[in-house]
Amino acid sequence: MADPSQQNILIIGGGIGGLTLALALHARGIKCSIFEAASKFEPLGVGINMLPHAIKVLSKLNLETELYRYGVEAQEFAYFNRHGQVIITEPCGKFAGYDYPHFSIHRGDLHKVLYDAVIDRMGPNSIYFNHSCSGFTQNDRTVKALFENTESHTGSVVIAADGFHSNIRKSLYPHESEPHFGGINMWRGVTIQKPFLTGASVTRIGTVDAGKMTIYPIRNFADGTQMINWVTEQPRSDFKKNDWATVGHIEDFIGPFKKWNFDWLDIPNLIDNAEFILEYPMLDRDPIDKWTFGRVTLMGDAAHPMYPRGGNGGAQAILDADSLANNFEKYKSQVRAINTYENERRTIANKIVLTNRQQPPDHIIEKVETLTNGLPFDKIEDVINREELLAITERYKNIAQYSIEKVSN
Repeated sequence: MADPSQQNILIIGGGIGGLTLALALHARGIKCSIFEAASKFEPLGVGINMLPHAIKVLSKLNLETELYRYGVEAQEFAYFNRHGQVIITEPCGKFAGYDYPHFSIHRGDLHKVLYDAVIDRMGPNSIYFNHSCSGFTQNDRTVKALFENTESHTGSVVIAADGFHSNIRKSLYPHESEPHFGGINMWRGVTIQKPFLTGASVTRIGTVDAGKMTIYPIRNFADGTQMINWVTEQPRSDFKKNDWATVGHIEDFIGPFKKWNFDWLDIPNLIDNAEFILEYPMLDRDPIDKWTFGRVTLMGDAAHPMYPRGGNGGAQAILDADSLANNFEKYKSQVRAINTYENERRTIANKIVLTNRQQPPDHIIEKVETLTNGLPFDKIEDVINREELLAITERYKNIAQYSIEKVSN
């Protein structure tokens, strides 16, 4: 068998997961190539939270300095009811005793940090643009990735990091049902304004049925202002098959928020002054019980697409990349490596998919909404004690594998 370091791993998809994997493999001296469907690098999206378990991986790849340059180091999680009353705050990242920070960052900036590192360390020829993968063929020694309107490429294994609409997943599961829609639509935007609360607070307010928003800063500016990312979730009976760039309209969602002018943040003003607004449904896919087929495996959103709650979509792709790289380094057989990766990651990731549907970390707010019948409270301690609230967040941390104990291991 050939030396694994001389075998070429084909990474399908140049997003957060695929680029992290490429950097992790390169750091271990393992050859790989990246194939991206887009015609060029283009940073897209809005805000994303990177929790300490993901930053641990990126720090080992010497990217932490760049993340400080682009992102905002979050200090706390803050949960409020729909009346703007604080339910609980808790420190996060290094402020909570982790060895690694929590960053709130523009997804495009995170993508750029990864892309620039790949180009700098691996060279521009490591990424093939205009390569939309349509499928693969394989035998007991190699796998061939097939692309639309261009030549195929042969490698030792294929890692499908081609996202929510993965063509490789479709080829493995041709009869898979449509994406799962949980009856929630999202509108997202960014607004440039002065900081609120600590200037580094990840804030969750309200519930889906009564009006819900998640708000946090993702970029600091020299004049003291910040780019504030915000997203609202509202119930809908059906969904349109929007892409990630569908323009949203304020009149479609502003209703519950017209009077949300709290003493710590004027939310109608935040929405009115948005640079842009995007609209899309909240979708995931039902967990699957097999990712790896011979010399092909899935990772990231291709393997376990999940609701964008709890800061775990991009983070779980990064953890996938770390597991894959560790196993490629550990095992001479790359087929054994990808099977071991699946054994390490699939059960955990699938559990997060289901938890994000049922009891994400902001379940805290729903609990208080029920206990108070949606009314203001005098003192939160008269409604529920802090230990009960923290137990809810700790449960999610343990499921998502980012408790302090787990990250420190």
